[in-house]
Amino acid sequence: MPSNLSQSQAANQTVNLPIERTLSSIPRGDSDSNWEYPSPQQMYNAMLRKGGGDVPEDAVESMVEVHNFLNEGAWAEIVEWERRFAKGLSYGWQACKKGEDGSMTGAGIMASEERIPQPKLLRFQGRPNDMTPKAKILQALGQIYPSKFRGEPPFDRHDWFVQRQTSSTQPQEVRYVIDYYSGPPEPTGEPVFYLDVRPAVDRPSAAIERLIRWSGDVWYRASGASVRDGM
Repeated sequence: MPSNLSQSQAANQTVNLPIERTLSSIPRGDSDSNWEYPSPQQMYNAMLRKGGGDVPEDAVESMVEVHNFLNEGAWAEIVEWERRFAKGLSYGWQACKKGEDGSMTGAGIMASEERIPQPKLLRFQGRPNDMTPKAKILQALGQIYPSKFRGEPPFDRHDWFVQRQTSSTQPQEVRYVIDYYSGPPEPTGEPVFYLDVRPAVDRPSAAIERLIRWSGDVWYRASGASVRDGM
C-alpha cells in the first residue's frame, strides 16, 4: 500500500503491467481517505527489489488481486475485534458471551457508526522472517501431535498498527498480528488461504481480550447454551 513505489517498467520487462491503483476499504489514520493498494507495476517492482527475480510477469495481476483480497479479509477481522472491545472489556464480554455465532447475529446493531466509531489503520509492517509465538507453539505441537496440529507454517506475517476509536478517551494505538496460512486448494484448483488475526499481547488488556473472545465461545458451546437458544 505504500505510495512511493516506482510505476516505471523494470529493465528487461516484457509485459506491460497496469499502473492503476485500487482504493481499499481501509481508512487511513493520517487523513480522511482510505489506503490505496499498489498497482501491478508497483507490485512487480517491489518484488524485484526484494530479490524476486524469477517472478512471472503474466501472473502479477493475479498476485495483486490475491494480495488485495487477503488485506480486505484481515481488515474485516480487525474491525470485528474492534467492534467487540473498542468500548472496553465489559462491553467486550457482553459481545462475546453468546459465542462467535451469537455475537455475529447482533453485529448489525452493535457495530453502528454512532455507537462505535470505526478504527483506522495507522501503519503496517511486513515481518515474514519473524514467526509469531503462537505460530511457533502450533508448529511445536504439530511435531508432537501431527494428526491434530499438522500443517505448514505461515507463509507471511504482518503487524498492523490500528487507531482504536473510543467514545470516552483519546484514540489508542493497538497493534494486531496477522499470520497468513495457505491450505489445500479447492477441487477446482483455486488456492485457499487462512488468516489468524488477533491483538498483539503487548499490553495486559490485549491478553484479556483474547481470553474473553476464546472463553466466551467455549463456554457458550460447552454449557449447552447454543442448543437451548436454538430451541
